Amino acid sequence: MSLNVSREMAKVACGALSEKKAEELRVIDISEISAIADYFIIATGTNTNQLQSMVDAVDEKLTEAGHHAKQIEGNRSSSWILMDYGDIIVHLFSKEDRLFYNLERIWTDGKKIEVDEL
Repeated sequence: MSLNVSREMAKVACGALSEKKAEELRVIDISEISAIADYFIIATGTNTNQLQSMVDAVDEKLTEAGHHAKQIEGNRSSSWILMDYGDIIVHLFSKEDRLFYNLERIWTDGKKIEVDEL
């Protein structure tokens, strides 16, 4: 897909996450450094119920836009949920797991995008 489609997918996902009060919402453009996706979206939930609500909202909004998850890793009790939509990958974390895995540090070569720039 084109980068414009990926960007629109990221915008839809971020909108869904914002509606569910996701914390520390970050977007990293990895299109020039990795073949696995164009964008990583990373967000924090305060508890498992909020994380599940965030998963449901992202999946619902992207499905409505015609984009279906290739795979979702994690379940209702997980503290890290990975949602793979091909061109975008959404990572939803508990606060503790986000600090532990620190994906932003691992992907520092990616370009940070402000959510409102999408």
